Amino acid sequence: MRCFDAAIAMLVALVSLWLMPHITVISDDYFFLIVIGSLLLPAVGELIGLYQPWRGRSLYTMLGTYTLSWIAAIGLISLLLVATQTTQSFSRLWMGVASLTVLITGSLVRAALYSYLRRVRSSGRNLKRVLVVGISENIALLEKRVVEQPHAGYLIVGHHIDTDDDAFINKMETFANNNVFSRSFDEIWLGYPLVEGDRVRQLMTLFAGIPTTIRFFPDLPDIRLLNHRIAQVAGLYSLELNYTPLNGPMRIVKALEDRLLGLVLFIIFLPVMLIVAAVIKYQMGSPILFKQERHGLDGKCFRIYKFRTMKPHSSNTTQQATHDDQRITRLGSFLRRTSLDELPQLYNVLQGRMSLVGPRPHAMDHNDHYKDRIDIYMQRHRVKPGMTGWAQVNGLRGITDDVKMMQKRVEYDLYYIERWSLGFDLRILAMTLTRGFINTQP
Repeated sequence: MRCFDAAIAMLVALVSLWLMPHITVISDDYFFLIVIGSLLLPAVGELIGLYQPWRGRSLYTMLGTYTLSWIAAIGLISLLLVATQTTQSFSRLWMGVASLTVLITGSLVRAALYSYLRRVRSSGRNLKRVLVVGISENIALLEKRVVEQPHAGYLIVGHHIDTDDDAFINKMETFANNNVFSRSFDEIWLGYPLVEGDRVRQLMTLFAGIPTTIRFFPDLPDIRLLNHRIAQVAGLYSLELNYTPLNGPMRIVKALEDRLLGLVLFIIFLPVMLIVAAVIKYQMGSPILFKQERHGLDGKCFRIYKFRTMKPHSSNTTQQATHDDQRITRLGSFLRRTSLDELPQLYNVLQGRMSLVGPRPHAMDHNDHYKDRIDIYMQRHRVKPGMTGWAQVNGLRGITDDVKMMQKRVEYDLYYIERWSLGFDLRILAMTLTRGFINTQP
């Protein structure tokens, strides 16, 4: 949609210029202004929330946000022209016509797309599956609203009524353990009165191991006063208890960052990887690569690649490397200290299974171990694992034989997930160049 809005603005402005033959274009100034304005519109829209998901939300609110973005972009362009003293260089008639036409065209196209998606979802396609947990009255209200608004695109696939006893908590604990790595729903909705905050927190602790969206639907009108991200769904206000900016369209931005920058880094480091592979083959023999299954986005498995740093050995469990580990070769020790053993993961990034920046993927049996000891552990898997991360550039890497140490690493990972931005990613990559390659851990 960002590219779409920019393309509409650019196309409309160019057509308006072409339809006004009395305007004499003697330089590239008009085209430069068109490009600036076309890029400003989505940039401002990003800042005021134009590109967040609009499923189940008001069309008028979306069009109002789009209009506000348009007004802000026009204001910035006007300031630019005044600051550069170039207002007399452009036709005011053209600027007025082009600006209004961009607003009208963009609004009509967005309204058409919104209506089309409503019809698609009303017909039973493009649905999000929802599991509802709460007291019977609130569950009934949620189910009623979802049925009344099929265009919102939600389908309730089940519910659990709170019986207010220990048996219910035990049932939810078993449910949470059974839905860590795979599940038949896309979101969990909690339907409780606001006074049941203790119960909501208790359930949130139990469900923290499930890497999916969890929404809290209180039944009070003052929900806007609460200190959480608010989302309007099916005419109701919800609290997104584990919201991350890395959702919806922003995943596309993240994917483009990974593919484009990952390809550049892969090409740059390819000679280094070929040399390392040849040295491993010469000194240690085959195999050159170490391959292991890890949990990735939403807990799904993928195969990670590293340069082999250890002597061949077999074990039923994953044993973390330690200082003076006899399994690590002299070459392997050098590769680990310089993080050169991680370079093959650039291929995982190009595959789309990892990101350049994100929580580091842990061994599968380590995930099974820590998910039962750290409540928020599995929330790391709401995004793709990364080659480097906020925890790593802050020194939290290597062996984790202490639960408190792992918990601190998880807190850094969740800090990154909750505050993700493209700028944050670039900052972490820059920090990796200065302090992330040298590894003092085994």
